Amino acid sequence: MRNPRRYLLAMTMTMAGAQAQPLTDPTKPPSALTAPTGSALAQEEFTGTRLQSILISSGRKVAVINGTMVPLGGMLGESRVVKITETQVVLQNGAETEVLTMYPGIEKRPVKRIAARRGESR
Repeated sequence: MRNPRRYLLAMTMTMAGAQAQPLTDPTKPPSALTAPTGSALAQEEFTGTRLQSILISSGRKVAVINGTMVPLGGMLGESRVVKITETQVVLQNGAETEVLTMYPGIEKRPVKRIAARRGESR
């Protein structure tokens, strides 16, 4: 039969080790993208309308804005979602148009390809 004291000590040590490391969400964006900085533009961006996610499938397009799922053509307050792409959502309220981007401050640019020289392999 096992020694109950030894068993209790082993269980206590195992539980103490498991509690030592906090778990982090691996899908959470880096803090540099979510934490507001000191600039007035960044402060305004985080207090206003915030695009959090875009879901695109063959049958539908949905954006998550300020925690609310809004389909293409749906309403968010007084604004209508008129366009959803992989990185942007366009809201229209009368004559006003607001473009929300998935990662503000990060610009997507095409990669410049350099022609390979003769005799070199890639």
